[in-house]
Amino acid sequence: MGGDGRLRAYGARRRFDRTAEPRGDHDAGAAYGHGPDARPDAASLPCFVVQLHDARRTHFDFRLEVDGVLVSWAVPRGPSTDPRDKRLAVPTEDHPLEYREFEGVIAEGEYGAGTVLVWDEGTYTPLTAERRRNPLPFAEALRAGHVSFRLDGAKLHGVWALTRFRGGTGGGDGDRAAWLLVKERGGRGRTARRGGSPDPVRARSTRTGRTLRQVAAEAG
Repeated sequence: MGGDGRLRAYGARRRFDRTAEPRGDHDAGAAYGHGPDARPDAASLPCFVVQLHDARRTHFDFRLEVDGVLVSWAVPRGPSTDPRDKRLAVPTEDHPLEYREFEGVIAEGEYGAGTVLVWDEGTYTPLTAERRRNPLPFAEALRAGHVSFRLDGAKLHGVWALTRFRGGTGGGDGDRAAWLLVKERGGRGRTARRGGSPDPVRARSTRTGRTLRQVAAEAG
């Protein structure tokens, strides 16, 4: 697996002979136009994905590409486009870049069993800077506990921030860390519905247009 061992927890929790989830490939970064082996003409902006996961508790998984993996948080109520809303984001294990395309059903009895769809995806621009406004490496800012970024997705747009308010030293799981995901004021992305949060029942895949129920039905 890629990610310099950062995918060890991901692999340890899954039985790949029983789940269709991707194993993780060290060449995935180049395949998506990222990483040291990427083509010079490939897009250079890192990717993000938001997946709706109907597991034991339905939630959204918010994932940002950082140093060849998807650093991930579970967001129980989903990202809100209302800047007044502060959404709890609980770190989970890093995922391989290929996971951004995963949509289907994780079998009963497997880790994270349930239906998954890709609710939104796109690229993001890191905005975190030092006090003197010098660019700060995104991974370093994550370890420090605060990052800001501009999302350019099919549904989510504008500037967002992730801030750690309890425990932990980075974006990974296992240390009972907790973060807040907040949209900053201004820009696009405000929905008409009060609260600005997606409805899991009505939510549709940005890739296939399917609902959770349709994804599950087609998986048989």
